[in-house]
Amino acid sequence: MDPIESQPDLRLRPATPEDRFRVRRWLAAPEVAAWWGNAASAEAEITLAMDSEAALARIIELGNEPIGYAHAVEIGLWGQDRPEGLAPGTWDIDLFIAEEAHCGRGLEPAALTLLTEEVFTTTLAVACCAVVAVRNEAGVRACERAGFRWQRIWNDALFGPSWVMLKERPGQPPQRRQADLPPPAAAKR
Repeated sequence: MDPIESQPDLRLRPATPEDRFRVRRWLAAPEVAAWWGNAASAEAEITLAMDSEAALARIIELGNEPIGYAHAVEIGLWGQDRPEGLAPGTWDIDLFIAEEAHCGRGLEPAALTLLTEEVFTTTLAVACCAVVAVRNEAGVRACERAGFRWQRIWNDALFGPSWVMLKERPGQPPQRRQADLPPPAAAKR
């Protein structure tokens, strides 16, 4: 079943400066901090997304109730510390459902689907990626239900071993997994 069809009242709206205090409160919740790291670095990442032309910062709403945050950021904003093998023009996707009444209800795949559809509709992105800590089994499953496929494990500086998951733009030829690529010396021949 399409994740969006199962959650017809779920929508994304642009995050505004007025949302910063709500997002800050959400980041203080232990459940959010477990997956987004310390509040200061998470807030810096969100501020970068909200202030950048190369990002989409969104509030996740169910009905008209804000329940979480999502963003998509062009990986060029990451600088040097990013997984190898991601094509230029890939966008990184991150989100969380923060309101306790809505946690654990399976809303993440629908929110991921809405965000990737927006990225592919409004940008020239070739793919969307998610970097999900190996220990975050629920996050990995949400990405899979939203159409992401694992590429490889990458050692994230903040979260340790993490899955690099990818969802290609519809109609694009698939990117090869790291293990499928020829060694650098063989590729030059």
